[in-house]
Amino acid sequence: MSLNLASQLSQQFREVFLDGTWVVTNYKTELQDVGYDEAFAKFANHNTIVMLTFHINYYIEGVLIAMTNGSLDIRDKYSYDMPQEMEAKDWIKLKESFLKNAELMAEKISGMSDEEIMSPFVDEKYGNNYRNLHALIEHGFYHLGQLVLIKKLLREDK
Repeated sequence: MSLNLASQLSQQFREVFLDGTWVVTNYKTELQDVGYDEAFAKFANHNTIVMLTFHINYYIEGVLIAMTNGSLDIRDKYSYDMPQEMEAKDWIKLKESFLKNAELMAEKISGMSDEEIMSPFVDEKYGNNYRNLHALIEHGFYHLGQLVLIKKLLREDK
């Protein structure tokens, strides 16, 4: 059975963010056992787990909004601008927001026609939806690798 483009992209998106094992794990699995202290723990000069979670959620949410209302309001320079002060409840809310946005994005993608997938993303200067969704998936895999390594290093350091 052959899948249409939207089904394939949605499946790839789910692989990295929600329930895949193509690279053995996914964000949902990796984030579920990360508590507040570990999320904010700094290892050498690397990003923290909370920073990576915020960064990727920023893009998922921003692209989702852009695909819904046609307005691209996110900017790369703000993608790491998370609140300076966060409590344990804020970390839990961030994880919940991340997973909710990932689920909404997967649903949004799966509901698109091939024509919509190949249509311009907000403005032709940004390429088409396919290019931007594929970039979101690749960006997700890149930072998932970082998150897994940071988590491993933090746990070995104990």
